[in-house]
Amino acid sequence: MFNQYFIFLFLYNFGLVTCVPFFNPTNGGGSMLTNTQNGLGEPLNVIISGESSPDILTDHGSLNYFQAIGFSTECLGIHLGMPHTANLGDGNGWINQTTELREDYDDPIEGTCLESAVGGSHFRMFRQNGPTANSGALFLAVGQEESAAQGHNIVPDGYNKGRDSLVANAVGTLTYNGVTYITTMSRLTDLLAPGNQGIIHGIAQDGVVALLTVKIT
Repeated sequence: MFNQYFIFLFLYNFGLVTCVPFFNPTNGGGSMLTNTQNGLGEPLNVIISGESSPDILTDHGSLNYFQAIGFSTECLGIHLGMPHTANLGDGNGWINQTTELREDYDDPIEGTCLESAVGGSHFRMFRQNGPTANSGALFLAVGQEESAAQGHNIVPDGYNKGRDSLVANAVGTLTYNGVTYITTMSRLTDLLAPGNQGIIHGIAQDGVVALLTVKIT
């Protein structure tokens, strides 16, 4: 993987490769864990491939896709808590999350208010677009959380459950707002170490990262 990273980087920077799925953040000095400002983080357990249709990798295009698979913007646009940062090894260093989306319970306007109350899946998104590894890939830290009454903590096995729920909604063919998406998935096992080392709440995860490639037809 180390040699592949630099081969891809050389070809990409000289215009000989137009896109790659992603660059391994750790090869560029980054991490597959976010940072919650206390030295712990959440696993970046889903990647939207840089080989997806270009519109999927934009802010507007990705939001439409995420709404198609059951996630939308936070309730009334209000975000509680500190944003996480991530270093995707692309030369940007540690940067704040691009956005945070929540399960919308089939209502992209008000459904995330229900998620905030009763719990469900959510994710933080980061874009790999720095000067040294510009894949355009979207890295997601997905988890399933408890209700507001329980402090919005991650449920037991919540990182695996959140990832698997998102993937189940995404894989296959979907149409939303007149756009048809075909999503395929590969399981990657060489990016994250399984276990709970460095992970907030001490919740173990299985080390699997889901790589989603999304094509617009």
